[in-house]
Amino acid sequence: MFDISWGKLVVIGVIALIVIGPKELPAVLRTVGQWMGKMRRMAAEFQGQFQDAMREAEMADLKKTFDDTTSGLTSVFDPVKNDIDKMVNDPMSTGSSSTASAPTPDAGIATPEPSANPAAPVDPLALGTAPVAPEVSVPMPEMPPPVETKDFAVPSPSAPATPASPTPAPDLAQAAAPESTPEAGGGKAA
Repeated sequence: MFDISWGKLVVIGVIALIVIGPKELPAVLRTVGQWMGKMRRMAAEFQGQFQDAMREAEMADLKKTFDDTTSGLTSVFDPVKNDIDKMVNDPMSTGSSSTASAPTPDAGIATPEPSANPAAPVDPLALGTAPVAPEVSVPMPEMPPPVETKDFAVPSPSAPATPASPTPAPDLAQAAAPESTPEAGGGKAA
């Protein structure tokens, strides 16, 4: 912020020492430090309030943009919602004004006129309007060859067919206690 070098600070310190005196210099430095702390706190508070105001202005702008977008979407989907509500409430209705002017997807397909006798059954196949499933030809997989005895492993004649007799487990008490033998010369074992 300020362009003060170390040399300038030393000069200011020496002048303060001469003018104020060594006895009162610590109290003056403490007071100057407290003022600097107050100034920094006030600057931080101002900066925080400024950032809060910027966030609020940005949020208001985002809210306005969101409201404009949602109102545009609502106006686009209102006729569709009204048509769906009409269809749900009165499924036997002939249609609404908005669907009558809209082109239907099957406008190019000829639809048969209803017959004079409403009790006569209408065969969709005879009219040619029934959906016809396409014929699908899928080949069957080939069967695997039958299993033969040569496919199994034959035991080798060198291996015994029965397991060998179990060997007795070593006695753990005898294995844990080492045999002590006196050394030559009658000394203790090391």
